[in-house]
Amino acid sequence: MASAALTFVRRLCWRLPCGIRYNKEKYCNFSNAGAPERPAQAVCVPAIHLHMTAATMQVSQKDFQKAQEQLKLLKKDPGNEIKLKLYALFKQATEGPCNAPKPGMLDFVKKAKWDAWNSLGNLSQDDARQKYAELVSSLVSAESTRQKKEASPEEGRHDGYETLIVTTKNNITKIMFNRPDRKNAINHQMYREIIKALEEAGKNDSTIAVITGNGDYYSSGNDLNNFANVQPGEMEKMAKDGAVLLKDFVGHFIDFPKPLIAVVNGPAIGICVTILGLCDLVYASDRATFHSPFSQLGQSPEGCSSYLFPKIMGLAKASEMLLFNKKLTAAEACAQGLVTEVFPDSSFQKEVWARLEAYASLPKNSLAVSKQLLRSMEKEKLHAVNSRECEVLTERWLSDECVNAIVSFFQKKSKL
Repeated sequence: MASAALTFVRRLCWRLPCGIRYNKEKYCNFSNAGAPERPAQAVCVPAIHLHMTAATMQVSQKDFQKAQEQLKLLKKDPGNEIKLKLYALFKQATEGPCNAPKPGMLDFVKKAKWDAWNSLGNLSQDDARQKYAELVSSLVSAESTRQKKEASPEEGRHDGYETLIVTTKNNITKIMFNRPDRKNAINHQMYREIIKALEEAGKNDSTIAVITGNGDYYSSGNDLNNFANVQPGEMEKMAKDGAVLLKDFVGHFIDFPKPLIAVVNGPAIGICVTILGLCDLVYASDRATFHSPFSQLGQSPEGCSSYLFPKIMGLAKASEMLLFNKKLTAAEACAQGLVTEVFPDSSFQKEVWARLEAYASLPKNSLAVSKQLLRSMEKEKLHAVNSRECEVLTERWLSDECVNAIVSFFQKKSKL
């Protein structure tokens, strides 16, 4: 059962074909998905209109073909929403209004593509080509701007990171989650880079370390694509390897030697909520929310939250979060002790960073020694809790219940 369900989940974690480096013949032809091709239809129009339309189409077709070539050169995946738009516009531009039969409700990939194409209605092929070219142009422009910004390194920026922006300035090492197009979801690479960043921050000359997110989200938690492309025979290895990585990740938070401060700039989900209990301070924007939907996904708590959350907020409130998926507002999280202080979003960055810079001017060794006094008595217990949580999660990841819960999650999401 788990094997069949996992195969279904992998189909949900799809990469739409009209994205980066697609093959036009293979991917942008709906007949590959089983839909019939529509024969070309003759249109009778006055000769002068035909002449003007032909000239317009010639320019439009040239731009359309150029856009297809430009799309292949993009280095960054634009995301599924954009790829759906590209797919739909390509089909509309090359075939006209949607002519394929509607896929079944359970065929999520084909249904998403069909819905995107069908939503264009009677948009003309000329207009579809134009919109396709404009969309690609905006993607190229955005990537060019991003590359120029990255080519001018920020002062104190650390090299060797793709999913994070790590800087050390004014005695502060800032670790910023940098997958804003994925709501800063944590994939395997990002887990490893956070571990590396914590190791560097623990050894360098900074006084404090700060973790925050780039964009609207702090982090949407574990990237469910971590579970994608796993063959049924590889499930046990995937679960064990994932548990080893998670244990190492959480262990670095437990052992971090300096004050570690979370600056929660937006919604936080899953693992990025549970590890807040291992941070020394948590500052939050008033638009931040805190959600740990473990049972909704057939999983179990991690990040030492099964031990720390009852200590921080009491067993009843911790159970609401960890068992029954309650989402807390920033004010609620502060009232329950998970968040240190909440700031208005309009002044959040200014107020918080002024305070952090003041903290960073304090005697470094005094802060480190004081933290160890506060945390050292719990370290052995926290490592034991971390080990046990990872053992239980390994079992959960291999269960039919977990896989079926993830399938159910995607089904609900596809209906939104």
